[in-house]
Amino acid sequence: MARVLVAVSDLMLSSRVVEGLKAAGHEPVLKPSVPAEAPEGAALLVCDLDAVDADQAVALGLPTLGFYSHTDVETRKRALEAGFGMVVPRSRMVRELQSLVDGLIDA
Repeated sequence: MARVLVAVSDLMLSSRVVEGLKAAGHEPVLKPSVPAEAPEGAALLVCDLDAVDADQAVALGLPTLGFYSHTDVETRKRALEAGFGMVVPRSRMVRELQSLVDGLIDA
């Protein structure tokens, strides 16, 4: 089980992410945006790239999983340039959350 920082402001999406992480045995810590510091013991940051600053997210020093609208290729590009570990479309993140998170935590 790992503590996972979730920076998602959309209530519907955040609840799906939080419940998915709980079902996978992880401890989600929900924040509406990227905090100035990572919560103690956090092993991963999962965030909505439409609502966060990619550079600020990477600056936390955690492995990162960002998701974006599949039509917004510029957001994907900016996140990868900032240093995100993994960037996936929102639909894939919802479908494969557990395996994506586990892959980044185990890496």
